[in-house]
Amino acid sequence: MEYPLAEIFESLQGEGRNAGRPCVFVRFAVCNFACPWCDTDFSRRFTATEEEIVREAISFRPRSVILTGGEPTAVPGMEPLVSLFKEVGFWIAVETNGSAAPGWLDLVDYVACSPKAEYPDRIALDHADEVRVVASSPAAAGFCRKAKERISATDYYVSPCERDGKIDFATAKEVLSSLDGWSLSVQLHKILGFR
Repeated sequence: MEYPLAEIFESLQGEGRNAGRPCVFVRFAVCNFACPWCDTDFSRRFTATEEEIVREAISFRPRSVILTGGEPTAVPGMEPLVSLFKEVGFWIAVETNGSAAPGWLDLVDYVACSPKAEYPDRIALDHADEVRVVASSPAAAGFCRKAKERISATDYYVSPCERDGKIDFATAKEVLSSLDGWSLSVQLHKILGFR
């Protein structure tokens, strides 16, 4: 099987509980949402088989991989890829919007769920290791409360929204001020200038 990909690269995880962890990022060129503030270019640049993807990942130093997008749960045939990463000894994380809960997520080591306030009725995932909600407006506080009721997790984060190259810390702070048990997660890779 060939997977639609935007890029495969090495960097540091920039947000959430694993911020600073060296990882290989596998960015899939598929998304089932169209968030107006999306800051990720996940346009399709190439396709590769699971063997080619894992071979490319092995060429980098880290033995941690983050499957991201776009939206990896919208990509068909992910179980063989995840299984192959496990076979060769990778720690595997997935970044998902939580709109699907495929069985292969049980095979990964870490699930970071970022449900979107713009799609409040599209949460299918009921558990994750962490939940990160982008504070795209002050109304995100109400959405955070609903997301916490729907998705069981160890950590809950509010992330500032970026629009036109400006990071909106004020709205994130406002949202956080009305929540209990939530922390701030900034995208360190953007602040520190790495990919």
